[in-house]
Parts: sequence; C-alpha cells; structure tokens
Amino acid sequence: MKLEMAQREVLPNSVTTILRQAILKGDLEPGQHLVQADLAEQLGVSRMPVREALKTLEMEGLITLEPHKGAVVNELTIDDIDEIYELRTMLESLALKKSIPHLTDKTLEEMQQLHLKMLDTKEKEEYVDLNRQFHTISLSGCKSKRIHGLMARVSHGIAKDTPYVIPGQIEKSNIEHGIILEAISKSDAEKAAAELSHHINRTREDLIEVLKTQKVNK
Repeated sequence: MKLEMAQREVLPNSVTTILRQAILKGDLEPGQHLVQADLAEQLGVSRMPVREALKTLEMEGLITLEPHKGAVVNELTIDDIDEIYELRTMLESLALKKSIPHLTDKTLEEMQQLHLKMLDTKEKEEYVDLNRQFHTISLSGCKSKRIHGLMARVSHGIAKDTPYVIPGQIEKSNIEHGIILEAISKSDAEKAAAELSHHINRTREDLIEVLKTQKVNK
C-alpha cells in the first residue's frame, strides 16, 4: 500500500490523519504491523512525526503499541463505532444545551462565518479544520470540565476524518450545520440538541454502512 503525505508543514497531524484514514478505509488491515521506518520512508518524513502519530492512534484505540514489536492495527468493529457515536450523542447534546445560554453574539457571528466558509470550500482538509472549529465553538459555553473531559476521551479523532471516508458527508453536514446554527441563534437549546443528535446519528449510520461495504468487498 502506498501512503502519501498531503502537507508536510502540519506534522505530525498530517501523519496521524493519513494513517487514521487508511485504517478507517481498510487500507491498513487489522493485525497489520506498522514499522516506523517504513512509514517514514513512504511519507517522506522523519521518524519523529510517525512516532507521535502512532501514540495518538493508540490513544484513539486504532492501534496497539507492542513492546519490541512495534504497532499493530486493531480491528474497528461495528460495535465500536456504535458505542462511540452513542456516547457522543449523549455527551455532545448535553454539552450544547449547557453551552447555548453562555454563547455571545460574537461567538454566534464566528460560527456563522465558519458555516459560510464550509459552504464555500472545496478542499476536504480545509473543511475538516473549519468543522472542528465550528463544533468546538458551539460547545465552548459549556463550563463542565467533566463533560469536556469525557467528550475528549470518547470522540478521539474518528469523527473529524469522516469527510474523507463517507461519500457526501460534507454536503449532508452543511445542511445539518445550518439547521443547528439556526436553532442556536434562536436560543432554542432543545431544538439545537435534537438536531445535533440527528447529525451525529446520521454520521454513525453512514460510517457503519461504509465499514459494512468494505467487509463485503474484501
């Protein structure tokens, strides 16, 4: 399998993203050993960003770092995805409810500008970054450190890379973001939380369908 570096200036995040996408797409299969030196050579980078990327992917549960053996790709099951997204639905919807009363007019304007940029961009890498900012800002009014801590542990990096994996993800997300943003602008916390739940669950269903298709085609 040939891995390619998209942008060398955003290391080690680029390495992490490339490897994560390869795992989600099935290009790197469960049980496959990942050798730092080989990955570094394929991507045209030093071993350090590869090493950092592998540490991140281990925290996300996508690989296991075995002593004296290196990294091994874990199997990402349908049940894994189901559980991750079920927890995300509960945690992020709750966080949004708690966040909305504390969002300022300036924050809403920032979200609207990010939404417009997402509608305009044709670059997936730019979209992923804008999407991350949009969701981060929307939940920034939630003051619970415990909720934010739990979200960080549950979400990992899988969610942000779905535009690379799910066909039509950007177009669907743009529509859903618009509905969520409208509810937030009206301070309708219940509506916004419900629409965010729909957004996360729809992504879950689409991602599971992609994984099922991959298994059938192998």
